[in-house]
Amino acid sequence: MAKFWEKLFGKRKETLSDEDTLPIQEALDVAPTMTQPRTEEVTKPLSPLSSVVADVIQTEGGLGVDPPQLTAACAQSVGQQRDHNEDALFSLTMMMASNAGSIPFGLYIVADGMGGHQHGEVASEIATRSMAHHIIAEIFINLVQNDPQPPEDPLQDILQIGVQKAHDNILSTLTGGGTTLTAVVVLGNQMTIAHVGDSRVYEINLNGRMKPLTRDHSLVKRLEELGQLTAEEAAVDPRRNVLYHALGQGSPLEPEIISAPIPHPGYLLVCSDGLWGVISEDQIGEIITTSETLPIASQRLIDAANAAGGPDNITAILVRLPD
Repeated sequence: MAKFWEKLFGKRKETLSDEDTLPIQEALDVAPTMTQPRTEEVTKPLSPLSSVVADVIQTEGGLGVDPPQLTAACAQSVGQQRDHNEDALFSLTMMMASNAGSIPFGLYIVADGMGGHQHGEVASEIATRSMAHHIIAEIFINLVQNDPQPPEDPLQDILQIGVQKAHDNILSTLTGGGTTLTAVVVLGNQMTIAHVGDSRVYEINLNGRMKPLTRDHSLVKRLEELGQLTAEEAAVDPRRNVLYHALGQGSPLEPEIISAPIPHPGYLLVCSDGLWGVISEDQIGEIITTSETLPIASQRLIDAANAAGGPDNITAILVRLPD
């Protein structure tokens, strides 16, 4: 297994912390009967864990849950002003644990078909399927076989190749189709992001503070970076949906590849501009940190974007990171 990690990251994987950070008392207060010892005098069955407590245990690795692990949820909507969905998503979460150690693995992909281009919904599905197939073949299958073998290429190169394959598959299938593509691979304590377009990945801490991990490949974002537009002007500029990098288009493909240790404790959010372009970061953070479960948080994000007018398709994948 050491060779597997050295090939991917250049060094042996660091072991995830076993520190238990769940607010145990808070969970026990919700289900007080769980604190009672089992004796012959107990005549009533113990109360089952509520869905809230069960989710806290699952997502925060508490009450003796070992190893710490990833959990994820997703939600999607066509929006209020579109008649079909051009977004696509893929979400896969896995844990491999044995005497040799534990390896959390997650693959999360969002693609947003480009409005105004023919077959945008087909382009986003091709991109998502192509990228997922490539990562699963190169990383996931190796990870779960009896004798894991290191891949031929480092993880950054694997994602770069995956983006190129998705791009080529769109070009060979469609004429005029285009899409964004944002993919996150979480492996152990590391994450690698491949990004083209203006879907986003955010890091969110337990207080709801958000930090974008990707940079929009849009005209107005570039003008903002050059100092020709302010952030306020860019937010309302009519050219804000014009991209200078996208899959399936004729321009040279230059994906952004980012590798870093996973931020923890906290969350990752992978989403299309139908979410981040409609509701504020403060509102997104508040929804995530006040929701009872990840699926509820994901759906509340979609509902908030629809309540704000839902001008575009909306897609969100929310990942709870190990503490």
